[in-house]
Amino acid sequence: MATVLFKDTTHQVADLITDIRRGEIALPDLQRPYVWEPAKARELFDSMYKGFPVGYLLFWETGVEPGARQIGEGSKPEAARRLIVDGQQRLTSLFAAMTGTPVLREDYRSTRIRLAFRPSDATFAVTDAAIEKDPEYLPDISVLWDTATGRRKVIRDFLTRLRDKRSLPEAEEDRIQDALDRLHDLESYPFKGVVLSADIDEEQVAEIFVRINSEGVKLDQADFILTLTSVFWEEGRRALEDFCRHSRTPALHGASPFNWYIRPKPPQLLRVVAAVGLDSAVLKQVYAALRGRDTTGKLSPARREERFAQLQQAQEHVLDLKHWHEFFLCLEHAGFRGEKMISSQNTLLYSYALWLIGRVRYGVPIDQLRSVIARWFFMAQLTGRYSGSVESQMEQDLALLRNLTPRDAHGFTTALDRVVRETLTSDFWSITLPNTLNSSAAKSPALLAYIAALNILDADVLLSTIKVRTRLDPAILARKGVERHHLFPRKYLQKSLGVTTSARINQIANMALLEWSDNIAISDQAPTQYWPAQLAAKRIPADVMARQRYLHALPDDWPSMDYETFLTTRRTLMAQVVRDAFGQLESPSYHPVYDVPALVPEQRSTSRVPSRRIKLSELLDAGLINAGTVLTPSWEEYDHVAAIDDQGRIVLDGQIHDTPSGAANAAGAGTNGWTFWLADTPEGQVSLADLRAALSEES
Repeated sequence: MATVLFKDTTHQVADLITDIRRGEIALPDLQRPYVWEPAKARELFDSMYKGFPVGYLLFWETGVEPGARQIGEGSKPEAARRLIVDGQQRLTSLFAAMTGTPVLREDYRSTRIRLAFRPSDATFAVTDAAIEKDPEYLPDISVLWDTATGRRKVIRDFLTRLRDKRSLPEAEEDRIQDALDRLHDLESYPFKGVVLSADIDEEQVAEIFVRINSEGVKLDQADFILTLTSVFWEEGRRALEDFCRHSRTPALHGASPFNWYIRPKPPQLLRVVAAVGLDSAVLKQVYAALRGRDTTGKLSPARREERFAQLQQAQEHVLDLKHWHEFFLCLEHAGFRGEKMISSQNTLLYSYALWLIGRVRYGVPIDQLRSVIARWFFMAQLTGRYSGSVESQMEQDLALLRNLTPRDAHGFTTALDRVVRETLTSDFWSITLPNTLNSSAAKSPALLAYIAALNILDADVLLSTIKVRTRLDPAILARKGVERHHLFPRKYLQKSLGVTTSARINQIANMALLEWSDNIAISDQAPTQYWPAQLAAKRIPADVMARQRYLHALPDDWPSMDYETFLTTRRTLMAQVVRDAFGQLESPSYHPVYDVPALVPEQRSTSRVPSRRIKLSELLDAGLINAGTVLTPSWEEYDHVAAIDDQGRIVLDGQIHDTPSGAANAAGAGTNGWTFWLADTPEGQVSLADLRAALSEES
């Protein structure tokens, strides 16, 4: 007979809510934070009210021994006995709507799920300002289960308010009372449940979940570890979430995790905590360790407590603001000035883990650590070190340090520098990097390393006295400051040289950093025409211009070069600039001085409103966008991808929207779509509002 891994149960809603309040059921973000729209919660209550089935709940027994306690002073006294694996959104909706408890959205906003009920026709609705004023509705159904107020008083108050509006026959009053009583009785609604045995492991749980979940949501190891943390160390999980939430906006007073490089999510920081505390990058192994499995595979409470204690100590270091912001000085040191220059968040996070290990475990002095981690990060991002088998690569890097004795600062720096030297060989600089630069990708690690090199070498913007590093200050919010511009202009290549494919036109080697005004002046002229004119107009001293040609990798007589020869030659020169800049990172005399970015809130838009209403189709007709242009949100918390069709409309998730704001609303942003959407153009990502403003200025 096959082993039975589950048992059937039935739970009344009131019992589920009581168990959540007491901590018997853990309601963590196993799949994701609360992602349902209020309308889905409304549909859930409507189905329950009508007596329809609304699916089952899938639980997993934690295997916690009776009396097991959480760690941390502010934690619940006992650990949860069951985890919710499938049905989280339904259970969260029930708990939040019936108790008035706020929920946490994916962008860390805390919101209420407020549902209204019209007893005259048993209609549920999402509460808004109009419903709030309408006496036909009970605007917040949670009051029916508020023991402090009492159901009878709620019903009396509702009827009194309704009588003030209109006459209320006795028969209708009885029907209304019956409807409200029936709504209250949803606390007795039976939910079918399946409880998985504590003896099965997380891989079996994940497989069961995928097989029975119609939406195909996939659980990963980070989900399970965060869930386990909710059971045994809820205080720690909340600290992780609070840190991530506060990293998104500057604090008005005092220090905060806000920075210009990353807005981390809990699973990302969890990887750093695991690497620092448990010396492991393989989350499957981390999970097994935190479950407390011993060498025989049995669960050991003592071993579990020991591992969680290690995790707790490591997390204190990871969330230490002094460590956090000191690490970002390493990225500044390496020439990287903000999140737009980061092609791999994994590289950033694992570099932070190594920084912490070097500082906490091996006691490397700050200045020395800043230098070695700057070189490591530069190497890791440039080569895509953490872009493939991320866990395997980091596990290898952690293994480099395991034989070192504590406080061996020299051993730590030597181990990392050896990897850097063995990776960035002469062949890499002369062959691999020029070949890698044969790309048109705007987020190419090689391109970003070249821009970082310009910062390290204190380069001027081409044809300007303004420094590249100044124009790339992440705190500067002004539009149209500096941009990547075609050295061989697009229309010149298309009309005169017959080069028509975007991949060839937008080659990295055909782009240079110019100020906006210079870009406009150059337009679509041939290099042999605009370059001498620009030199004559700028009157830049010969020695300054010579250094600009070197830093911007411009070959001698480049305007008259064959296009393909120019690209090949410039790639080699760009690689040499990157190599020279990296050499500066190895020099003890290198000390970059950057202005500290001002901690000002991010501005959603600085574009002026055009004097007349402009449509997307006009941007299409003007050639500012093309059919198929990809749109992505300017707000990081949204990950939708849309596209422009041949009629100037926005296609999002298979639905067509006539306006940018309509598409933004469909994405859940509820904001001005012209500033919300960024268009992927040959010059980089540009907001639709800026393209609209440019068209308005021309017309």
